Amino acid sequence: MGHFAKIENGKVTDVISAEQDVIDSGVFSDSASWVKTSYNTIGGVHYEPDSQTPSADQTKALRKNFACVGYTYDSTRDAFYAPQPYLSWVLNETTCLWNPPIPFPDDFPEVEYNWDEDNQAWVVNER
Repeated sequence: MGHFAKIENGKVTDVISAEQDVIDSGVFSDSASWVKTSYNTIGGVHYEPDSQTPSADQTKALRKNFACVGYTYDSTRDAFYAPQPYLSWVLNETTCLWNPPIPFPDDFPEVEYNWDEDNQAWVVNER
């Protein structure tokens, strides 16, 4: 069983779990628009399920990131990436993750921060 993203005009509009032969069978009239995605791939690295440990077998890494509804599928890069979170953030061409103009603070993720786009700064999340 695998995960497949439905691509319409370069955007992910659905993600399903199915067998490859079901996708290939033509059950979906638009089967050519279904692209396989890997649930455990983040930034081009495949991780062991439910862990932060990279898999020994990186051939499982697929299309940079797991697809979610609203993501872009870039067929040139053969990669999925999220919508740009802020205008100042830049897409990392290697990982297809968005990078802030100022790196995350050293104590992230122990301390929660929010990005302040107007001031181009990280601010502590006061809960």
